[in-house]
Amino acid sequence: MQDIEQIYTKYAVQVYKYLFSLCHDPHTAEELTQETFFRAMKSIDSFRGDCRLYVWLCQIAKNLWIKEVKQSQRTAVYEPEKEIPSDAMQPDEELIARDERVYLYKRLHQLPEPVREVMYLRISGDFSFREIGEILGRDENWARVTFYRGKQKIREENRHEM
Repeated sequence: MQDIEQIYTKYAVQVYKYLFSLCHDPHTAEELTQETFFRAMKSIDSFRGDCRLYVWLCQIAKNLWIKEVKQSQRTAVYEPEKEIPSDAMQPDEELIARDERVYLYKRLHQLPEPVREVMYLRISGDFSFREIGEILGRDENWARVTFYRGKQKIREENRHEM
């Protein structure tokens, strides 16, 4: 088995991005990333190789996030104030963009699982459809179709509101 330092170097950023897509908090994502690799280090001998190492790490990370939510009795809430404002935008453009992001995340939160998770992973986590499929135990095509259907649902709701 690979050295845990090599595994950490190779997958830490991806695991962090995955966790950030779930919790939307950089500090929580960082803590859970560290805990994920600590748990992986303790149980690396139990890794059977049924899936890619990255998928196994994301499974550990997701279980830790679920445990974190249950323990603290909180829900994942997107907080747009945590974003760094873009220097390229004027203040009025930035305010409009921020409002649009808030609106989008409110709509995403109303989507059913697993559509919501696919949308979060793609938008917040910046994962490829192949990676999303692997994380959720499906294939790339399923992830693409699910994302497309989620997008269509949001567009449809937009049309009905106007």
